[in-house]
Amino acid sequence: MPDSLFSFLFSTIQRESAISFPFLGSWSINPPAYLTVFGRNIYLYGILIALGFVLAILYCARRAPEFGISADNFYDLMIWLIPLSILGARLYYVAFKADYYLQHPGEILAIWEGGLAIYGGILAGVLIVCIFCKVKKIRIPAMLDVISFGVLIGQAIGRWGNFFNREAFGAETDIFCRMGLTDPSGAQIFVHPTFLYESLWNLCGLVFLILFTKKDKRRYDGQCILIYFFWYGLGRSWIEGLRTDSLYLGSTGIRVSQLLSLVLVAVSGIILFLNRNNRSLKTAAEASSNTEALSAAPVPDSSVPGDQSMPVNRKED
Repeated sequence: MPDSLFSFLFSTIQRESAISFPFLGSWSINPPAYLTVFGRNIYLYGILIALGFVLAILYCARRAPEFGISADNFYDLMIWLIPLSILGARLYYVAFKADYYLQHPGEILAIWEGGLAIYGGILAGVLIVCIFCKVKKIRIPAMLDVISFGVLIGQAIGRWGNFFNREAFGAETDIFCRMGLTDPSGAQIFVHPTFLYESLWNLCGLVFLILFTKKDKRRYDGQCILIYFFWYGLGRSWIEGLRTDSLYLGSTGIRVSQLLSLVLVAVSGIILFLNRNNRSLKTAAEASSNTEALSAAPVPDSSVPGDQSMPVNRKED
């Protein structure tokens, strides 16, 4: 195998390669990975992530009151959640590439070059949500339910950043929906478009959660985030096995994201199963309405005959 073709096949980022999808015809495209504005390169990867954040925030803020959370509290959380989740996603990625980044410390914060691990963002995000909700006295599971919509929106859109970067693709394949990558020298490979698989998987999960909540199927706080963990983990455990840029657990050959995905599926699936017939669980909105109903109930007036709460013993003549 020629050295140029060898390096092409085993490079996980192909920004100069033309993209094609044989099942859509013989055409190909070679979109830029970035736009130059006032002499600075702005990567489409970052633009799409930002777009995903904006749409996610707008949608979640509109739905938050249905979960017993004010839009203002949700916006306040976003001020902390967005930057710290991005930081968590980057540090998680860097931690599993420590050998490289110890030799290139100047690249640790270069997220425009790629390298955000979603599980790092999720772990950091859950921690921030817990701290924020404790301070604000908001039900943590209810807030996580709201955020589950936003995460799915952000992931469904943000994955297209991998398309423009020509990264996070899968192994070579001849599957009907394969994606072709042709570098400037003419070397070509056909790979699994894993960015597309994950984007569509997240979109399906989002549609399901929207229908699930709009039809009043949600029975308790935390149910939506559990469904998200189960759904996303199920898809990611399969998709991660196709990718060529996985982070591994030391020298074990175990893909970190695949392992975490399977753990998420197992844990969330067990909790969802155990809660399926638990009628004592309620949402914050239901608990609030029950409390208001009790407080609004009329109090018996002891001055009205026959309305006493305790019987009166009368002495016979």
